[in-house]
Amino acid sequence: MKQAIESYLEYLVSVKNSSPHTISNYAKDLRQFVAFLTPPGMSLPALSAINHGIIREFVAHLHEQGLKKSSVARKLAALRSFFKYCVREGMLNESPARLVPTPKLPKRIPSILSAEEMNLFLNNLAEMSGSLPKSKNKSKTEWSPAAVLALRNQPKLREEGLLLRRDRALLELLYAAGLRVSELTGLDLVDIEQRERMLRVTGKGNKERIVPYGNKAQEALDKYWPLREQLLRQTSGGYASNTATPHSEAVFLNYAGRRLTQRSVGRIVKKYVRLINMNWDLHPHSMRHAFATHLLADGADLRAIQELLGHQSLSTTQKYTHASIRQLMDIYDKAHPHA
Repeated sequence: MKQAIESYLEYLVSVKNSSPHTISNYAKDLRQFVAFLTPPGMSLPALSAINHGIIREFVAHLHEQGLKKSSVARKLAALRSFFKYCVREGMLNESPARLVPTPKLPKRIPSILSAEEMNLFLNNLAEMSGSLPKSKNKSKTEWSPAAVLALRNQPKLREEGLLLRRDRALLELLYAAGLRVSELTGLDLVDIEQRERMLRVTGKGNKERIVPYGNKAQEALDKYWPLREQLLRQTSGGYASNTATPHSEAVFLNYAGRRLTQRSVGRIVKKYVRLINMNWDLHPHSMRHAFATHLLADGADLRAIQELLGHQSLSTTQKYTHASIRQLMDIYDKAHPHA
């Protein structure tokens, strides 16, 4: 069985082109299943000895451990995929997981900022990367007292603006192009066509797509480029920006001149949300949701949004219609006199 698992994981890498995140999670799930099958003093049963009753016992064991239904469903999906692979490769005649039902998950509608709120967030960030807000600001952005206080207490952010300009550029691009975080951090310089304002994005399964982005994102990138060169030069090696390195082609760099990680992007989003509005539930993927929802609200075709997001199935894209309907209901409840 262990050999079959290793072959399956290799199949995910070489044939399915699955993301490293998916492969890592499926490997953990299958190892957990193997551990369940081999309590102390027991040997691992043969692959052909696994039946749906054993898998049901494993699912019950996961529930007893207090795992969320979504986590149990993912582990069951890993088993289904593995046993389906075993059937296809002739190791089994049929999948023992096919008769095990998936836990019923509640339909979760993602929390989405309105277009006005997203505009406020990004405009505040643009001002933050330039100078402190003044009491009689001509812009229509509204600063929270916490944001003003935080800026005044962080002179490095105010005076240097180095990472602020990078952060503004990546947040503008996340929203402008509806990117996954992995797609953003994976961008290289050759993937950006600045004259046409187009990105070549490598999504799930190494599938490429072309996505446009807007003027504000380009403006933020223009202000970031000189600082990107500075980040490259100030690394410990002190190499020139035109020297080939593992990170020199990456669009977004950290303070050490290395490619920015997905985890760092999450921290960046949370940092500015705390500065501007503590009540917002905003994370990197929220900006992708907002991108799709706002396009849909303004009349964009669902098929076109599917292409822009890089979704394989239209049903994945359709969840954004639920978010739009919920926003309409919120507006109705607030505005209609007899709501």
